[in-house]
Amino acid sequence: MFLSDQHIEQLANQGMITPFTSELVRRTEDKGILSYGLSSYGYDVRLSPDDFKIFRHIPGTVVNPKAFNPENLEKAKLHQDEYGQFFILPAHSYGLGVVMECLDMPPNITAVVLNKSSLVRCGVLMPATVVEAGWRGYLTLEISNSSHTDCRIYANEGIGQLLFFEGEKCATSYGDRTGKYQNQLAEITLPRI
Repeated sequence: MFLSDQHIEQLANQGMITPFTSELVRRTEDKGILSYGLSSYGYDVRLSPDDFKIFRHIPGTVVNPKAFNPENLEKAKLHQDEYGQFFILPAHSYGLGVVMECLDMPPNITAVVLNKSSLVRCGVLMPATVVEAGWRGYLTLEISNSSHTDCRIYANEGIGQLLFFEGEKCATSYGDRTGKYQNQLAEITLPRI
């Protein structure tokens, strides 16, 4: 079953999403923002201003998911102007960010993180990420800029939408098998084997 706003709010009040915003926020003070919070059938998570890294080319190296070299990532500078706080993701590049909300998935709920259409229309894409039943922590998101121009990635604003699915309780949840990405901190988590 695909969860509605009422069911998502009920589970969030039991600790599934912290902090939780019970409405879709589209404006702060006097300016429009990339929305975050509860929507009709989902929840828009925000990008943390504390940790955003961009892949950089180091001649002679190959990115290896079995032996990831953190030197292939460069911490991005957080900028601010009248539009808000933002990172710059260069054209045709790829970055990692972390969400501001901590998730604690019940043993019968799985979520999928999808792109926000406002970002996709600028060429910013994220591969779908599955948040399994029993998973706990702060999501690290993979964000790419497929456009020919640099793009702003706004912090403290919506970066992706979670869609929640309810099923029968699984025999072994992600937490039960102590998955390698369990209990992620509010910082970027690198590939693990």
